[in-house]
Amino acid sequence: MSDTPRIALVTGASSGIGAATAVLLGRQGARVALGARRVARLEEVAKQVEAEGGRVFAHALDVADPESCAAFCAEAERALGPPNLLVNNAGHNLSARVDQATAEELRRDVEVNLLGAMYMTREVVPGMIARRVGDVIFVGSDAAQRPRTYQGAYGAAKNGLETFARVLEMETEGTGVRSILVRVGPTWSEFGASMPKDRLPAILESWKYWGVLRHLNAMPSEHCARAILRAVEAPVEESYTTVVEVQPGGRSKEFSE
Repeated sequence: MSDTPRIALVTGASSGIGAATAVLLGRQGARVALGARRVARLEEVAKQVEAEGGRVFAHALDVADPESCAAFCAEAERALGPPNLLVNNAGHNLSARVDQATAEELRRDVEVNLLGAMYMTREVVPGMIARRVGDVIFVGSDAAQRPRTYQGAYGAAKNGLETFARVLEMETEGTGVRSILVRVGPTWSEFGASMPKDRLPAILESWKYWGVLRHLNAMPSEHCARAILRAVEAPVEESYTTVVEVQPGGRSKEFSE
């Protein structure tokens, strides 16, 4: 895509990894379509993208609604041109035990984390294949590989997302379209901060008991955003990474003398 202007669609762009990715794309001079339910927050991110030198379009988007996905993609293409990058980042995490979760909470986790990426992907991939250029990024979670209590629906949806990304990779091989999974570990963002504070002590104790909480370190959203941009830097004709896992670093002080 080095000879083609980068025209990107970013879901869940009102905060966290989505917002950070949009800003970095703007810094590269990309055209960026921002989608999320919180339109007021999108406008704030749009100003940051423009300040970095990018061209931006912001539009309401609920990835759990196929009609909303179709409308967003159509309006974004009219405003910026045919997309050659889709960042499936929108996420939702109910943080509840299976026996305590409501049917609505379970449904919402699967719709946002899995079906939303499917809906968005099916909207843009046919055009990418026809133009023989495009990258589809799936922002996954290490919870798909290391399941956590209180995240049953979330972990199951992210596991399904990994399968979907792999199937897309196989089905688009040789078309100029790439499917890349970016599996992220603990990250400081509003997504994590939205976990119910009254349940947090029990959640952390349970994770420690089951061995999935080694430390309390987390990484800034910008670190994940940089990993996403690095993943799409390699020309499609060359070898490239299909799965990237990003984990927080900076722990050397724990081993210093």
